[in-house]
Amino acid sequence: MAFASYRQVLGLPGVRTLLLVGLIARIPLTGSGMALTLHVVNGLETGFFGAGMVGAIVLIGNALGAPIAGRCIDRYGLRPVMAVTAIVQLLFWSFAPVMSFPVLASTVFLAGLFAPPVFGAVRQCLAAMVPADRYRTAFALDSIGVDLAYMVGPAVAAAAATAVSTTATLYGTGVGLVGSGLVMYLLNPPIRSAEEQRAGDRPVPRREWLGAGLATLLGAVAGLTFVLTATELAIIAMLRGSGATEWSGLVLAVWSAYSIMGGLIYGGMPRGLHPLLLIGALSAVTAPIGLVGGEWWWILLALIPSGLLCAPAISSSVDAVNRRVPAGARGEAMGLHGMALTIGGALAAPAAGAMIDGFGPAIAFALCGGIGLLCAFAALPFQRGGHGPRAGGDRVDVAAGEQMERPLSS
Repeated sequence: MAFASYRQVLGLPGVRTLLLVGLIARIPLTGSGMALTLHVVNGLETGFFGAGMVGAIVLIGNALGAPIAGRCIDRYGLRPVMAVTAIVQLLFWSFAPVMSFPVLASTVFLAGLFAPPVFGAVRQCLAAMVPADRYRTAFALDSIGVDLAYMVGPAVAAAAATAVSTTATLYGTGVGLVGSGLVMYLLNPPIRSAEEQRAGDRPVPRREWLGAGLATLLGAVAGLTFVLTATELAIIAMLRGSGATEWSGLVLAVWSAYSIMGGLIYGGMPRGLHPLLLIGALSAVTAPIGLVGGEWWWILLALIPSGLLCAPAISSSVDAVNRRVPAGARGEAMGLHGMALTIGGALAAPAAGAMIDGFGPAIAFALCGGIGLLCAFAALPFQRGGHGPRAGGDRVDVAAGEQMERPLSS
């Protein structure tokens, strides 16, 4: 593995700070769902149906808000967006612990819609701060940070709710979310490179960059998170069926560790792989996992291939989307990427649950892996010889299996 690539990226001005701030800022975002779920179930005693309803409303808000926030960052800069979202989070989480269930369910959409756009903003700023030939390494580091945040955030929220109270956990989550926006506001990393700033900044119509190639690629990204979310549910179901529920936390944590390992390997490779190839491969190795049975150690071994492909698939999709759009639309494109990730995960929860209830976890693995493969193959014809943005950017060529830069044009 080429550790020199990591030294070069981390040695660039501001990159190390941005990645660290991004990791810390994402922890309350990843733990907010757990905090709300436990508060609705234990604090309001509404049950899991109510918790699922609140979670679904938040996800809808997140999905709609990500591209809107990204477009606003493109037009007005990072600071105004972070300021507005931080104010909304301060208002919501200050009152959320004392809200009744109907009021909470009615207002939580706004909290999701105005969530601090940390995920997309960090990626947008990385693209501005890192040379194009180092995107793969930078986005691999970003994906590793996301894995770490998801390992820490929900666990901290669950521990705080159990050890203290769900009310205190909600207040703490609010402090974290407001702090995330405030830290990004103060850091104010660049959203354009020096070269992009010299080239000028003009509004870029969506028709110049949002075509069939990018749309189908985003569909495949949604398929990726569909597979990952379904896998998590199927793992828990398999362990529960064999009476090994207590090993669920360990198995899921090790699966995340596989992803981190895969991200480190991928970020140091001399050449990248197209996201459709990685999404298809991940889906293919996920489908037969149910054949190993419900013993936790066999599941750990069976998860190695899919785990190693997880971070590379996500980071390569970020890289491909970034290269397809001009700098003036990068924020909105990263928001659309985040929207695709959210939609895939949201659809997977009820769909995988129905598959598990109807056919068992082994069949659920196979069906969900097949859906991921279908999404990747459906997008493939639109990528071959696909064109990048007419307003500037790069072209992604599946046949070559790599990203080929195209100079900016007027």
